[in-house]
Amino acid sequence: MVVRHASALDGVARNPALPTPLLLRLLAFGGGGDRRPPRDALRRAGLPESAVRVILAHPDPGVRIDFATSAGAEPAQRARLAHDPSSEVRAALAYGPEVHAPRTKVAPLPDAVCARLLDDPAPSVRTALLDSPHLVPSFVASMAAHHSPAARREAVRAWDILPPGERSALLADPDAGVRRAAALRECRRDARVTAELLRDPKSAAEALRRGLLVRADAERCVAERTHLAALAENPSVPADLVERLSTDPDEAVRLAVSLRPELDEARRMAIDFTVGHFDRGDGVRWVRDGLTDPEILRRAAASAHPLLRRAAARSPHLPPDLLRLLARVEDPVVENLLGVHHPDTPEEVLMRVYARLGGTFSAWMAETHPRFPREGLAARYADHPDGIYRRLAVRDPAATPALIERLSRDPAVWTRQAAAADPRLPLHRLHEALHAPELASSAGANPALPEHEMAAVLNRSGVPA
Repeated sequence: MVVRHASALDGVARNPALPTPLLLRLLAFGGGGDRRPPRDALRRAGLPESAVRVILAHPDPGVRIDFATSAGAEPAQRARLAHDPSSEVRAALAYGPEVHAPRTKVAPLPDAVCARLLDDPAPSVRTALLDSPHLVPSFVASMAAHHSPAARREAVRAWDILPPGERSALLADPDAGVRRAAALRECRRDARVTAELLRDPKSAAEALRRGLLVRADAERCVAERTHLAALAENPSVPADLVERLSTDPDEAVRLAVSLRPELDEARRMAIDFTVGHFDRGDGVRWVRDGLTDPEILRRAAASAHPLLRRAAARSPHLPPDLLRLLARVEDPVVENLLGVHHPDTPEEVLMRVYARLGGTFSAWMAETHPRFPREGLAARYADHPDGIYRRLAVRDPAATPALIERLSRDPAVWTRQAAAADPRLPLHRLHEALHAPELASSAGANPALPEHEMAAVLNRSGVPA
């Protein structure tokens, strides 16, 4: 195992007990090169106004970029960077935080700020905004009449809430890319539009996947073996052609047919298909688009098809009976997805994920889940032969200071780090940990660290008083 030795200053930067005067001192740190505030200080949630002012005025654009991409900052605070002199800062603001943990929610920027960034003089800012995953549907729809073709093309993503007049305008847009994007939305209910898209190599495959097909076009694609896997997903393919595709020699085609929503379980499971061990079912569109629909979730979760169950496991809206049903499925991918996405995932599922994948993202998501167990872990795991389990003993509210100190000297570095960050660690040992390279960051983040010790860390790191 490779362990990064982060500094005590990194730990102090994320310490929840860091006093405001020390925080302000840390935020003002600068001077070029690597001499800048630690990123964790810039991305703390609930920063006071005095701290925000220091960040906004910091001479290092990288500092302002870190704040612009903070998921912990209030949108109104980040929005004040819309006038920043650096286009790189404004582009970072426009795109917003990069969030990889699904349970982390990012509040969007106000619409007025998004509108300003959409008309920013720097192309990089405008592009970053259009690429942002944090735009609300109403703002996306508002771009339908924008002077920029790129903005109008993105507005198509809000097709279902656009008024009929705006849809018609986009279908007749002077820009070919906008027209194509609009047609790919409209083709779901218009066979004429689908036929036009099929003549365009850039849109043919997607039109076959989602468009309203006439039988002649579907038969021609089957005869010519054109984009058959896409065709196999299309809900308008006649039943007899679906039957032919279900025995196609191409495994991808048969798998696509097996996932069609109209099939009953007997027919679905009679198809010869293979599912990859790590395939999460993200491509099952009718389930992915119906993660809030109880009927769709029931059909998918109760299916014997692994990909349908996995696709349903991504929904945080599974009702209790379906959650229990999926929790009993002996499928590691289903367990991983439940641990990541569902707020009520059973403790035993979270523990299985942790035990199987300790040290991975999925294990971390399981361990940080609100329902991950705490009580009784010290008695169960403090003397476990595997350090991954001994580390769990630190989570137990009943763990004594003596046990925490013992675990801070554990052979496994992750266990030592967990103990070094625990406020029950005796003060003398906390002071020792602060000067141990592999424990310094954890000890610096310990909320029991005295204020004078935090100040001493800043002093040793060269942070001006």
